[in-house]
Parts: sequence; structure tokens; C-alpha cells
Amino acid sequence: MKIEPYGDSALLVRPGGESAWQIVQRLADALDVPGVTDLVATYDSLLVAFDCVRVGHDELAARIRRLRLENLDAPTVSRRFEIPVVYDGPDLADVAAELGLSEDEVVRLHSGTDWVVRFLGAPAGAPMLDGSPFPARVSRRPRPRTSVPAGSVAVSGTQAVIYPVVSPGGWRLIGRTPLRLVDTSRDPMVPYRPGDRFRFVPVSGARP
Repeated sequence: MKIEPYGDSALLVRPGGESAWQIVQRLADALDVPGVTDLVATYDSLLVAFDCVRVGHDELAARIRRLRLENLDAPTVSRRFEIPVVYDGPDLADVAAELGLSEDEVVRLHSGTDWVVRFLGAPAGAPMLDGSPFPARVSRRPRPRTSVPAGSVAVSGTQAVIYPVVSPGGWRLIGRTPLRLVDTSRDPMVPYRPGDRFRFVPVSGARP
């Protein structure tokens, strides 16, 4: 694990290795240290912001290392969510052509594997999913859309995402889910967390 100063009041933690994303999330869940003011988790690193009057770089780094040694290597307990999807996205044909597949093959591959939630991104806790079964990376749109409907299921690179709210976006839209991901009256406002798995289930439905 590499821990380095990130300015005078933050540390950047890089666990390293294939399980880095799991360790990042466990650190974020377990790091209850007086003086820590914010945590920002990404795919493979954790930014820990702190009040430098209450805790210093060295003390905080030592506490993080102890956490890593004590309880962060246990197997991950993940939950599995089934996500109904109407595969009628405006970019489905383009994705199929780019991959050299039929539209039905794209749907079969996309819905035939478990996707892992790596972290919660913008906007509003969007589930950033990893585990693409496609034979190649999927390019982004040359021009992002200014408005992507909530519930849109999209792919780009080797990743997938569900747009939880209306927002701009440049990923390829291949379908939509009727599920409402975000509920601001709920704590947490989304039911999933990093390490959980999504399985997309094709369903029929009329276009909105």
C-alpha cells in the first residue's frame, strides 16, 4: 500500500493489486478517525481529507496502515441486484456495428454476465460497473448528449453505467430501466454499494 501526502491536509491512499477497489471501499467504511473531514473513493485509490490541526500526515497514515493489516483482507460479501432493461437504446445499433455483432448478441452478452459495482460516480450515486463481456472496447459518442434520461443504461470502454437522474453524457445508450435508483428520502439514497453485482434482465416495453 502506498500512502502519500496530497497537499497539507490530505493523503492519497493507493492499495495496489487486483483487489485495490475492494480495499478502497473497506477503508472508506472503516476509517473512523477524529479529524478526518472527507473521503473520496475512486477505482483504485482513496483521497482522505483531514483537519491538520487535529491530526497529522504521519499519525493518520499509521492508522490507515493498521486498518489495512487488521481487517481489510477478508472476503467481500456482495449482494446481487437484478435490473430489468428494455434494450431499445438509440446507440444499440451503433454499438453492435462497432463490435461486429448483431443487436441480439449485444443484448445477450450485456445481460449474460454479472457486472460489479466498482464505485459510485456522478451524478447522484451512479453505479460505475466493471466486467464487460464484449470482445472489444466501446467508444464514446463523438458528441455527448446534453440530456440523457434517468434510467438510461449505457456502455463505454469496458464499463457500464445506469444514469440515475437526467444529466449530460457521452456514453452509448443501449437500453433503459424502469427502476428508480435514487431516493433522496432514503439513507443511503441508493441501495447498492461498491462490490455489489448487477445482472441485467431483458424485458419488453413500449418506447416512452
